[in-house]
Amino acid sequence: MAPVFRFAPSPTGHLHLGHALSALSVWRAAQAAGGRVLLRIEDIDRSRCRPDFAAAIEEDLAWLGLEWDGEVRRQSEHFDDYADALARLEARGLIYPSRLTRSDISEAVTRVEEAEGRPWPRDPDGAARQPIPGARESESETRSAMRLDMAAALAELGGERLSWREEGEGPAGETGLVEAAPEHWGDVVLARKEAPTSYHLAVVVDDALQGVTHVVRGQDMFYATAVHRLLQRLLGLPVPAYRHHRLVSDEDGRKLAKSRGSPSLRSLRVSGWSPDDVIAAVDQLLTPHVLKSSP
Repeated sequence: MAPVFRFAPSPTGHLHLGHALSALSVWRAAQAAGGRVLLRIEDIDRSRCRPDFAAAIEEDLAWLGLEWDGEVRRQSEHFDDYADALARLEARGLIYPSRLTRSDISEAVTRVEEAEGRPWPRDPDGAARQPIPGARESESETRSAMRLDMAAALAELGGERLSWREEGEGPAGETGLVEAAPEHWGDVVLARKEAPTSYHLAVVVDDALQGVTHVVRGQDMFYATAVHRLLQRLLGLPVPAYRHHRLVSDEDGRKLAKSRGSPSLRSLRVSGWSPDDVIAAVDQLLTPHVLKSSP
């Protein structure tokens, strides 16, 4: 059976050169392996995702000459799939309702640090790690999120250590068989009041349902793979191979982002860039990976 790859952008803005690098990495890996590429639109954030951005993603990919197999999977049309996975975890006592917002957590951590005079542990993204002392006792039916009970989940593993096969490399050069450390993430959010799933839960469910065998994505998601491995193990889902690629940075060394107004493929096209110019720029960025102002 042919390998299955996927490209899964979020329609919160227009694609930029970082997305082009990721897309080309996916398509090239699939071509080298004789595999297929699926397109998934990750639009679970209904407050930020827009249909016009989703349409623009397909148009930009087509402009680059990238074709995908089958129908596009839109996460907003499959909330029942994620609810089913969440219910399976809840039935085993592996999730709990949390009323704490991000500001609540920040205030709670500040109180702990002031009382004990020590910094509170952070997850790999730099956020305060849950649970916060006393938080579980104060939870009520009014919730802002459903969180994975990390201690209960790890106890269910019975000491089993998880790993994944890394065909690219992590931020510190990790490659080959990588040991997962989901405990570094604490009690991650698996669903929110305003969204019936989180990225972590939706991505592992989608990859399994779509038969994805190879995940190619940026190094910013490398450490989150530990959470995905844990969820795959808890839900009995297959484990794809992973390939994390380097990120494109701007001239200040920051990752390109739609929120900072990084030049979009559409703006480059209007300024005279051709698909070949974009591809050539991506190939150049793969070595020094610093954004240039012209092709």
